[in-house]
Amino acid sequence: MDSAGLALTTWSYGLVGLAYSAFALRLLHLGYGGFTREWSKTAVLAAVSASALWGWFGLALLFTGAPWLLMLSTVADLLRYACWYAFFLVLLRPSRVTGKAVGMAWMVPLAAAVVGFGLLALGFAAWGIKAWGDASKLILLSAMASSVLALVLLEQVFRNVAEEARWNIKPLCLGLGGAFLFDLYLFSEATLFNRLDGDALSIRGLVHTLVVPLLLLSTTRRSDWIANIRLSPTAAFHSATLLIAGLYLMFIAGVGYYVRYFGGEWGRALQLALVFSGLVMLLVLVLSGSLRARLRVFLGKHFFRYRFDYREEWLKFTRTLAAQDSPQEMGQQVIRGLANMLESPAGGLWMRAKGEAAFSQTARWNLAQSLDKEDADSPLCQFLVSSGWVVNLEEYRSYSRRYGALKLPLWLQQLAQAWLVVPLMVGQELIGFVVLSSARTRIDVNWEVIDLLKTAGQQAASFLAQMQATEALLEVRKFDAFNRMSAFVVHDLKNIVTQLSLMLKNAKRLGHNPEFQQDMLLTIENSLDRMRQLMLQLREGATPPGTAFGVNLGGIIQRIEAHAAGQGRTLEVKLTEPVVTRGHAERLERVIGHVVQNALDATDPTGRVWLNLDRTRGQARIVVGDTGQGMSQDFIRERLFKPFQTTKSSGMGIGAYESFQYVKELGGQIEVDSQVNQGTTVRMLLPLFEAQQGSDLHALEAA
Repeated sequence: MDSAGLALTTWSYGLVGLAYSAFALRLLHLGYGGFTREWSKTAVLAAVSASALWGWFGLALLFTGAPWLLMLSTVADLLRYACWYAFFLVLLRPSRVTGKAVGMAWMVPLAAAVVGFGLLALGFAAWGIKAWGDASKLILLSAMASSVLALVLLEQVFRNVAEEARWNIKPLCLGLGGAFLFDLYLFSEATLFNRLDGDALSIRGLVHTLVVPLLLLSTTRRSDWIANIRLSPTAAFHSATLLIAGLYLMFIAGVGYYVRYFGGEWGRALQLALVFSGLVMLLVLVLSGSLRARLRVFLGKHFFRYRFDYREEWLKFTRTLAAQDSPQEMGQQVIRGLANMLESPAGGLWMRAKGEAAFSQTARWNLAQSLDKEDADSPLCQFLVSSGWVVNLEEYRSYSRRYGALKLPLWLQQLAQAWLVVPLMVGQELIGFVVLSSARTRIDVNWEVIDLLKTAGQQAASFLAQMQATEALLEVRKFDAFNRMSAFVVHDLKNIVTQLSLMLKNAKRLGHNPEFQQDMLLTIENSLDRMRQLMLQLREGATPPGTAFGVNLGGIIQRIEAHAAGQGRTLEVKLTEPVVTRGHAERLERVIGHVVQNALDATDPTGRVWLNLDRTRGQARIVVGDTGQGMSQDFIRERLFKPFQTTKSSGMGIGAYESFQYVKELGGQIEVDSQVNQGTTVRMLLPLFEAQQGSDLHALEAA
């Protein structure tokens, strides 16, 4: 070390001795040295005093160079770490009210082991023993372990301090954290590369001197700045992460030291290769979600009475549910919230749409789309309603008798990575269920996990039910707005009717007048234009009067074909046999015509649009297909048959909704298959009208 570095080191250790001696006198003045049983104050005073001794011994060593002063300085350094350990452990001790803090017991023997290892290394150095190589290298390894453990305990204190005391203890934690981090850098580098950084060593005393004002600030903010600390699982996980990282670094350093000591001329090269591979493995550990998940599960099992921090889990789950407003996004958030509780990477939500008798997949997260449906009266749904259990599919496969007579549907058994089925209950009603995929790590699904999922499922179900009720209310309000608009339309129709009635009345007197005839034609033309505008506003919204009767579908289709030809479009029609259904002729023509017109609008003139009519399984089947733009599965599931949902700039979104409702009213159904940019196929199934007598056929509506 040159003269400038020696002078800086001398001043550095001198400032440490002076600053900590003054701080120790300050603590004595505040009563920290009294004969009381406040062990935390005693530990602080001892740590400050040991730091002062470390500084004075270091200063004396620089002036005299006596080897025994080096030993005393090292002992004082180890002693001050031991005193800080004692201070942290006193703060983390269990209170008389809460009892023993689960997970704290391992810290005391670990601290004792670190201090004991340091004393053993000093003993080897003092007596010249070379049990595991050079004793100086063991001392460096001990100093590195001391700083790692000090950081672990300090972080545990800061994370668990009561909120009202955090303001007081924060300066102390910041100061000591900076000093311990500096020591970790200094001694880890020395252990890994077998040399001390002279520049860093020269300012070590100065770094520890800068801590004193922060320590003093903590003692002067309030007289009762030392508060009881309570343990939480979250803090233990973060502390364990830091501890494992430190132990891993120490292990790599120890192995590197062994390779260097016994590796001969290849020792340094092997050591560098080992350090690099160790850092790569540490990076993999940090970035691997599966390994972090395994660590959380391990700590939850072995260090705490309960696996979950319920306050934290509930706040996180509530924030997840409240993050979105639409029903579609809410479904995905429900899946994510439940999956994150158990480290599950994927899941799907099955719910029953309005008017449907089966549950279908309405949302998914990292899961393949499933078109399978589960009937509300199936054994699975009935089991979920009657028991409210979370079904563990792994347990079911190995011990199905626990679930009684439950028979899982085939689609669920074949669903890849399916693990848990979580019911979503609102009271006694099942509004849906979530299927979670297997977790990233092995998790024991015990009573605690089951209760957490059941309770979280009930909260998620209430959110979804409220969202559905809100959506239904908005739909009713839209219909109310439509009805109010209809009132204006009726008013306009009344004016048109009045105008035409007056014209008809005058025609009896003035029909022979050429001027009246000209005016009458203009009035009729104007009325027609106004009525066309009204029809555009009330597109297919009227309900025909009368009861349903037999309707010849072939005649309706032929008129639709002729209408398409009048537009210059070709509709490929295939009629295999006469088919008669029950309904209203005008309304059926409007429904089928609406589907055909949509197909024509979605298909270029060069594309194909076809219509097939036949019978299948006692029903009339009308198939309308095209090679047009197509629709996404999300649009079909969420918007196609809902009112006021349309992709047309001039449409109101009533036609598809009315068609679906009318076909359902007749006892039929509509099925839609579509792919974007490939086309759409719409199948309408209607009940057949079977005539009992030949004369009945003549009574059919020919129109």
